[in-house]
Amino acid sequence: MKTMTQQNQKGFTLIELMIVVAIIGILAAVALPAYQDYTARAQASEAVSLTAAAKTGIAEYYQSEGAYPVKDGTPDVTAFGVTGTYSVVTVTTATGVILAKMNKTGVSKDLQEKTFTFTPSVENGAFKWTCTHDLTNLAIAPKGCAKG
Repeated sequence: MKTMTQQNQKGFTLIELMIVVAIIGILAAVALPAYQDYTARAQASEAVSLTAAAKTGIAEYYQSEGAYPVKDGTPDVTAFGVTGTYSVVTVTTATGVILAKMNKTGVSKDLQEKTFTFTPSVENGAFKWTCTHDLTNLAIAPKGCAKG
């Protein structure tokens, strides 16, 4: 008479592996959009931070001269133009308005060719900047920058 020996199970069954793969798939599906928004916000913040030098220069010029930098009726602010990895900053008008335009390639699709506009104003002797944007995905808009 043969005796049956009991074998201990080693490893995982196919069902257990399929459950683990399904869980990883669900986690990836949730994490990917959040990561894409995070990346887009980082790219947008570059555009906003690149405007700092132009803002300072225009504000200092205005405080000392009482007007925005203009030479022969055109903006004299070519020194304020900056090119970053994801955007280009320019001062386009004699009113001190700063535009930060996102690149067409190499950025999140929600940011391609979008613009952040910084408009200066003087209230009670204090220089103030107002930021507006033309983004469609408001989740990636920088804080303090309104849809415009």
